[in-house]
Amino acid sequence: MMQSVAGLAARLVTRQARRAGYVAGAAMIAVALLLPASAQAQGQQGQNGLSKLFGGIFSGADPAPSQPAPAPGGAQPWSGEDGASGHPLMTAAAIREAAGNFDNCVASMWPDAARRNIRQENFQRFTAGLTPDLRIMDLMDSQPEFTKSIWDYLDILVNDNRLAKGKEILARYKAQFDATEKAYGVDRYIIAAIWGIESNYSTQMGDRSVLQSTATLACIGRRQAYFRDEFLSALEILNRGDLRPEQMRGSWAGAFGPTQFMPTAFKRFAVDGDGDGRRDVVDNPTDLIASTANNLKKDGWQSGQTWGYEVTVPQGFNYMLADRAKMMTIAQWEKLGLKRPTGQPFPHPAEKAYLLAPAGAQGPGFLMLQNFRVIMKYNPAEAYAMAIGHFADRLRGGQPFVQPWPRQERELSRTERLELQQLLAQRGFYKGTPDGQFGGMTRDALRNFQVSIGLPADGFATSDVLDRLRGR
Repeated sequence: MMQSVAGLAARLVTRQARRAGYVAGAAMIAVALLLPASAQAQGQQGQNGLSKLFGGIFSGADPAPSQPAPAPGGAQPWSGEDGASGHPLMTAAAIREAAGNFDNCVASMWPDAARRNIRQENFQRFTAGLTPDLRIMDLMDSQPEFTKSIWDYLDILVNDNRLAKGKEILARYKAQFDATEKAYGVDRYIIAAIWGIESNYSTQMGDRSVLQSTATLACIGRRQAYFRDEFLSALEILNRGDLRPEQMRGSWAGAFGPTQFMPTAFKRFAVDGDGDGRRDVVDNPTDLIASTANNLKKDGWQSGQTWGYEVTVPQGFNYMLADRAKMMTIAQWEKLGLKRPTGQPFPHPAEKAYLLAPAGAQGPGFLMLQNFRVIMKYNPAEAYAMAIGHFADRLRGGQPFVQPWPRQERELSRTERLELQQLLAQRGFYKGTPDGQFGGMTRDALRNFQVSIGLPADGFATSDVLDRLRGR
């Protein structure tokens, strides 16, 4: 459930890595926006999950070529360079050495496969001819110089064309959505939103072989233990007969299907919605809708509740309270001056929420409820979860956000973010290692600096804040 929005490859790594520590597709941009580098393996999800992913394994390995063959579909070949992470397993030499041992590595997983009741003939059939896709090493360690703002991200994903497609899907599969809502209590609009954002309604699901991608990552690079489980889980799916190899195509990290399931997430959440004996989350809408709902339900979805509310934040507000760990009731937030911009009352004042200010004091605020946290389990990026929630509201007939975004502001480049961290460290605010990635430690340091110079402590990095750190 993750790497699906083709053309948005920024740097989320897909739920794929949704629980792996990677987020892709739509998620890719989101993670780059609001998530400390890679939690998703899936690191979030730890579960699924966008996005918008074979030589005889029993024979001796030949030396790896210095320049691997192009990736599937004519994609770019591996750069042959060290990974940007600096991890010892991501050096060019380590990658080549591991690639040279790829056949032996895959063959060595047979005992584990046998313990999972995978038949030996199936193990040999599904792994025969597997070769590593080393281009994935570049994708795993990519660090784009520029990222998108939250408002640009929402503009890309929540648009009129996608909304029109979503309404068609809701009408076409009304019976399936009706049955799923009744069985699982999960809002149909959230499921439709995930489907739309992860794969643009099955039109952008990725075209890499899940077996090849997960086998590559299980044997090469810095996340081998995690992807070993994903690879073996993919073999279990094929061994059981739920899906065929040609159906299991998706993101570079192994997420597949319209809502981008990682293999391990499929095992946990996929259900046979129509009773045909197979759990087909790729080509069977009934199974797809029910499985996605089951995923959300088991992650704690609260029936009949929304994901959050747009709010106006009063002047002089203490933005140190805008923290995921600072949960308060809606009534308590109201006492601090937070209101809905439409003037409507909050329907459930006793609900607990945290305040998110994705664009700082210059943009709208949002009170996020339990269901927002559930969406983040699907993909651990706040920008992604906000896009899902807002898209669902729009599909339901809701309006765009009321308050404007600070579109005059630009996102800092990675070079500028690195400089900002270095300057914060020089002033004693930042204790970490500058890496150009903004996590909680950087935001806290930035907030403390903002307080020291009389600015709202919203943790929003702007060119003005950078200039002030430079002493200009």
